[in-house]
Amino acid sequence: MYFDVASTAPLHPVARQALTAALDEGWADPARLYRSGRQARMLLDAARETVADVLGARADEIAFTASGTQAVQLGLLGGLAGNRRRGGHLVHSAVEHSSVLHVAERREADGAEVSVAPVDGAGRVDPEAFGALLRPDTALAALQSANHEVGTVQPVGEVAALCAAVGVPLLVDAAQSAGRTDVPAGWSLLTASAHKWGGPAGVGILAVRKGVRYVSPLPADEREGGRVPGYVNVPAIVAAAASLRAVRAESERENARLHALVERIRTRVPQLVPEVEVVGDPVRRLPHIVTFSCLYVDGEVLLTELDRAGFAVSSGSSCTSSTLTPSHVLAAMGVLTEGNVRVSLPYGTAEADVERFLAVLPELIAGVRAPLGLDLPAPASVSAPEAPSEVSGRVTPRAGGSAGAESDEGQATDAGGSAGAKSVGAGSERPEVSGQVTPRAGGSAGAESDEGQATDAGGSAGAKSVGAGSERPEVSGQVTVIDALGKRCPLPVIELAKRIGEVPVGGTVAVLADDEAARLDIPAWCGMRGQEYTGEAPAADYGGDRGSAYLVVRRS
Repeated sequence: MYFDVASTAPLHPVARQALTAALDEGWADPARLYRSGRQARMLLDAARETVADVLGARADEIAFTASGTQAVQLGLLGGLAGNRRRGGHLVHSAVEHSSVLHVAERREADGAEVSVAPVDGAGRVDPEAFGALLRPDTALAALQSANHEVGTVQPVGEVAALCAAVGVPLLVDAAQSAGRTDVPAGWSLLTASAHKWGGPAGVGILAVRKGVRYVSPLPADEREGGRVPGYVNVPAIVAAAASLRAVRAESERENARLHALVERIRTRVPQLVPEVEVVGDPVRRLPHIVTFSCLYVDGEVLLTELDRAGFAVSSGSSCTSSTLTPSHVLAAMGVLTEGNVRVSLPYGTAEADVERFLAVLPELIAGVRAPLGLDLPAPASVSAPEAPSEVSGRVTPRAGGSAGAESDEGQATDAGGSAGAKSVGAGSERPEVSGQVTPRAGGSAGAESDEGQATDAGGSAGAKSVGAGSERPEVSGQVTVIDALGKRCPLPVIELAKRIGEVPVGGTVAVLADDEAARLDIPAWCGMRGQEYTGEAPAADYGGDRGSAYLVVRRS
């Protein structure tokens, strides 16, 4: 079962038919005056009219690009260039598509200012907070219609009104919603991507409202109103327009059906699988996307197991990324990133397919977790369904807490998957901790004692308790240090879960980790498990030679 249309949708049957016909009828240059050229131009004009009608635009406001990413980048750069007399300031949300983020990075590198609007735990921007970032020198603002990872629908209309009140044009990235839902009102520039709705890949849409200042960032070209240079792919554009009209015509019926199927997944996954967080807005969301994260699960392993079981899904976990960093969307939301699964259902998904997914998922996750030896709570009874809490376990992300570093070292653990832990004694120089930490020798995993490091039969390092005393009276007792340096998430969280029971209530655990995903996942774990996350300190203060120490107080 293909459950990843948020990445790309299968070619719609109408698109296939239109593409085949247009290959015969629309192959010529639409800029030429001979018969075959005029015929291609008629097809191109008809496709432009169709797209404009569905998107609520004028035909002469529509330009076709080579991709949705190109449409976003041309829209941003052209909008900024057109308003350069106003200034160079750009505002966007923290959960925009990477095409927006990369333009923003380039702008900052060139000396321009960029402001980022935060989102709440459901991934939604606060319109007032977004509006507060607008300045007299703001040249352009950007906000997606709905998020591509968690499905949360953004308050575009409210933000657009605030932008219009101060004369700032708003670019709306409608890649995930175009063809599925009504286009939000108030946009100045709009972008979309055909392969998201079942059109062929290689066709993007850039719409620029009449009266909006726009200067192409590329050398002049006579095609596509001077906004997009190069020869247009008429057959692909015709197929894109035909499929857009088809999916919009069937969207009302299909959206209601898919919404019910997604709601079933949102409700039943937390009932069937322990230690799961469903993320994204439970109400203001796209009908076909649901995302959840599973504690103590490697996302890459889980996706591989689901693929073996016949399900193609996506993930925002760092272990499934080529950069080894967790999703910037999940990071901005402050939610659990490990074991992340995004399910996005295509039109025509059968109820039986969703039921089969729900049937195999618990067993697959249990199989992934089995070698860890964790004592997990039993799932709730399926016979008494309750709506899952959408915001449990959320934390406010750290400033600048986007994920970063990776480790090239191995992830080997003992038979139980644990890393070394140590409890140490008195006289700490840091107010966050009680007890003094004996420095680690050479940064190796494990604990040290006066006799040297010892390991048990399972290979986990021994622990040592030394002394007492603290400069911070509210944290009493000992500090247990868990050395997870060189281990990628979810291993630091797994080690924390295995060792927290050894710590007395009120005691502190310092988890040493150099995988930046731990900065997100350890606080999220604390929220889900009723423990207290008290902050971050340099790992060197707890005997580490790199990375950070994440401090947890046991409360239950």
